[in-house]
This record gives sequence, C-alpha cells and structure tokens, in this order.
Amino acid sequence: MNKIAGLFVVISTVMMAQQRMSLTDCEESFQRNNLQLLAEQYNINIADADILQARIWELPQLSGQINAYNPQDRKVFDAGHAKGAQVTQLIYMGGKKKNEIAFAKSNKELARLQFSQLLADLRTQLRTAYYNLYYERLKLENTNRQLGYMNDLLAAYRVQSAKGNVSLKDEVRLQSIVIQLNNDKTGINKNIFDYEQDLKVLTGIAEDIDPQLSDAEAKDMLAAQPFGDETELQKKALENNADYLYNVQLIDNSRLYAQWQKSLNVPDLNLGAGWDQNGGTFKNEVNLLVGIPLPLWKSNRGNVDRANLAVQQNRKNTDFRKLTLETNVQAAYRTWKAQYDQLSQISTHDLNNMDLVYNGMLNNFRKGNISLIEFADFMDSYRETALQIYDMKNSLMQSVEQLNQLVQTKIFY
Repeated sequence: MNKIAGLFVVISTVMMAQQRMSLTDCEESFQRNNLQLLAEQYNINIADADILQARIWELPQLSGQINAYNPQDRKVFDAGHAKGAQVTQLIYMGGKKKNEIAFAKSNKELARLQFSQLLADLRTQLRTAYYNLYYERLKLENTNRQLGYMNDLLAAYRVQSAKGNVSLKDEVRLQSIVIQLNNDKTGINKNIFDYEQDLKVLTGIAEDIDPQLSDAEAKDMLAAQPFGDETELQKKALENNADYLYNVQLIDNSRLYAQWQKSLNVPDLNLGAGWDQNGGTFKNEVNLLVGIPLPLWKSNRGNVDRANLAVQQNRKNTDFRKLTLETNVQAAYRTWKAQYDQLSQISTHDLNNMDLVYNGMLNNFRKGNISLIEFADFMDSYRETALQIYDMKNSLMQSVEQLNQLVQTKIFY
C-alpha cells in the first residue's frame, strides 16, 4: 500500500513540474516575459529621448566684465565706474535643427523595425521549439509503447532461454531491438530537454511546458494552404519583412544624415546684446552683438562625402537584401510544397493500416503464427517508419514557420 502511495506522489510531482500550454498561451507569456524582447523595447524609448534632445537649442551665454585696475585713480577692481555685461544666443542656420530632428525621427523608425524583426525571429524560435517538442513527445510515446512490449517479450525469452526452450540467438536478436529502441529513447529525451529549455528561456516560465495540441488541431495545421503562389508571397514579403524594410529605411536615414551634415557647413549666427558702463563711446552704452564664422572653406566636407557614400552603399545593400529575400521565399515555398506533397501521399488510411498491421503482427507472434526473424524485421521497419512519419510532419510545420518568418503576415488559411 505504501508503494502505491509513493508511486502516486512521484506521478503527482512530475505532473506539477509540467505546465500544459497551448501555443497561444506560450506566445502570450513570451510577449510578457521574454527578456531579450523587453530589452530591445528600450531602444525605441532611447530613440524618443534622442528626438527630444535634438529639439533642444544651445543655452544662452552670459558674460560680464569689471575693471581690474584703474590707472588714473590707481584703484584695483574699480567696479563702480567700469563694468559691462553681454548675453548671446547661438542661432542655427541652414536648417540644422530641422535636419537633426528628422534624422532622429528616422532613427526611431529603424529602432521600431529592429524590434519588429526581433519579435518575428523570436516568435519563430518559440513556435518551432513548440512543434519540435510536440512531435518529440509523440515519438517518445510511440517508442515507450514498443519498449513496453519488447521488454516483456525479452524477459519471457530470457526465462525460456535459461530453460533451453529457445535458442540464445533468439534472445540476442530481441535484445538488439530493445537496445535500438532504448537508443532512440535516449536521443528523443535529449531533444525534449533541449526544446523544453528553449521554451523556458523564450516564455520566462520555469516549469517544463507540455504542448496542449489536439490531433485534430495538428491535422488542420498540416493541411493548411498558403494564400497565393511563390510570386504573391515574394510580394507580401517585400511589403512586410521588417529586416528588408529596415534596409529600405536605412537609405532614407543615410540621406537625412547626409542632408544634416551638409547643413553643418552653413555658418551659424551668434546674436546678442551688451551693456557697457563707461568703456564705449557713450555712458551706459547698449550694443547689438552679431558674430558669424567666416566661411573660408567647408569645415564639414569630409563628413558630407562620407554620408553621401553611405547613401550609395545602403542602396546596394538594399538591392542585395531584396534579391536574398525573394530567393529565400522562393526556396522556402518550394521546400514547403515538396514536403506537403510528400506527406499528402500518406493517407490516414495508410497510417491506420500501419497500426493495424503492427497489432496484427504482435498477436500473430504471440500465437506462434510467424517466426522471430519475420517479427524482428517487421519491428525494425515499423520503428524506423514511425519515427520518419513524425519527422516528416514536424519538417512540414518547420517549413510553414520559415515562410511565416520571411513573409511576416498571415499567409496560411
């Protein structure tokens, strides 16, 4: 009785350590808790601060003077008869402030696009890890089911082999199947641990996540068709892919930067007023102060040339990104189509027949209607085929997510 109670405690502990979550639940936790995403969000706030800073003008300059030594009356610091003050303000000319603000606003748009691309990349990582975990758990369930039967069969053969009723060769043949199944199980468990770890980091959830996905939902996902052909998907990708749009925006950003740098060649104006008690032509003289640098040469010429070259460079990079995106979408679509067609050739009827034959082979072997060699060959074939079918389904889902990541808009029914 104590053993049974202890078993229930162990099972309860394992179940408590796992959290059943749908893909939607995982995505909600990801958007709330993902630290990398939360950190990237600050770049948009930083860009807002840069815009605010760009709007601020230089502070006015206040200066003054007093007499240090009066040679007529031989007085030191004769402030009563000789003092003055000046206030000057730097006035930006050539649209410098306007260009600086426009460049800062463009930087914010770049930060927003970087955030959008990171969001798309991390969401793809989340969804691929979720599907990987789902299919690895199905593979583990299938492998455990085979192992349960084969371990019982091997135990029975060991007893009969010890009594001399069956040959040691038959026992070793069954042992090799069990070893292979255990090897499959070890690899599957390792994959499960890796995917669970990925989901923990992405969602910020400490417990192991158990995918809550029904067979009907998985079947609908595998049967989903994209909106349009590869040409239509390429067009949608150019309209929505944040990484490509970032490079397009970078052209405008570098153009605005070049315009700002060019405006820095325009001399600024220092404008102000000054008061002088006795040092000018008149007593208590008030003067208008104007100062401007002499534009003998373009002091910012190097930066202007550099900025103009950056515009040309970003245009070439954007052309390259466009070509890369179009070819990636084309390749991803064709990969999805090939995998979809391959999986479509395996009907539900065929899968049911596989399970039917598997159960029939088990029953016939128990009854002695088939030999051990036939049974072992079938078990090897069934084990490999079952794993391959799960991998085919998972690969199709991964292709769907790759297309989603590239196009970055709803493309599947």
